[in-house]
Amino acid sequence: MELRRPAALVMTGILALALPPAGVFAAEDELVLYTWEAMFPQEVLDGFTEETGIKVIYSNVDTDETMLEKLAMAKGGDYDVVVADDYIIEQVVKEGLAAEIDRDIVTNFGNINSLYQGQFYDPEDLYTVPYGAGIPLIVYDPEEVDFEIKGYNDLWNESLEDSVALTANYRVICGITNLALGKSMNEEDVASIEETGEKLIELAPNVRMIQDDNTQNALLNGEAAAAFLYTSQVTTALAENPDLKVVYPEEGLGFGIMAMFVPSTAPNSEAAYRFINYILEPEVSAQCFDYIGYYCTTRAADEYVQNQDLVVPDEVASGAGGEIIQNISQEAEEAYSRIWTAFKDACD
Repeated sequence: MELRRPAALVMTGILALALPPAGVFAAEDELVLYTWEAMFPQEVLDGFTEETGIKVIYSNVDTDETMLEKLAMAKGGDYDVVVADDYIIEQVVKEGLAAEIDRDIVTNFGNINSLYQGQFYDPEDLYTVPYGAGIPLIVYDPEEVDFEIKGYNDLWNESLEDSVALTANYRVICGITNLALGKSMNEEDVASIEETGEKLIELAPNVRMIQDDNTQNALLNGEAAAAFLYTSQVTTALAENPDLKVVYPEEGLGFGIMAMFVPSTAPNSEAAYRFINYILEPEVSAQCFDYIGYYCTTRAADEYVQNQDLVVPDEVASGAGGEIIQNISQEAEEAYSRIWTAFKDACD
């Protein structure tokens, strides 16, 4: 599931320092943190330094692919803690570039919400600690919809003709259509994918628009009565109109996860584990999630998160389960591309 960097990530508040040249490691009282800009509140980084005496050197990455390339060149070294997306972490682990989490130091490991564990990139939770999830959800205006939307299948309801706004990630939309049919988001059987395409075509009369940017505006300005939105769009919509209804689809959640890991030859791995343990402190985690605007992945922090829209309700977390969009065969990828093109043509 694609993670959309929210607007909060371009806000000021993080002091980004230059990374030392390759092979020039940080001192023992320093920790090199490598991730996107503005992923941690400055007060959290300062608090870690005050508590441990370890200075955080914050280095920005532009893409997951760049991170993987640099980490591979350094053979797992140069960086102490990296935060990256699920699909690229799978490659990191396969290439032996991540170290196993030292749970003697990361004593707060049990604070993690199990909903976000056991995923394809780290099925035994040996290498990673989740740091925020993106969960696209259905949001609708109860003043414009005359029934209760409970799941993806309700988007096909005839009363929603020409009034549904969708994001434009084809694997995600095909994925939730699979879930509506009781299949995996990552279905690879071509004949089954063709059935998904037929189901999508049936949705076309209800689709008002397909767009990735500011999709929530269609809901806010009345152009659409219901929408399928990225996390940042959900929170933006609710901030402007708290009377909107959020749906955690009964067929299951689709999400993407960012996670922290320690490179296999990190210069200061002990400091790295101390940092991860610190971030897993409930009140510290809450500060982070309120700042970055992603769903809270530290269960023990749920009660401290100020924006409770970023907390998956207990009844959902314990029962819905979730699935992440993964890499699939070329044949299946081509099939999804075909049915998506047909669907968009039908929506025009």
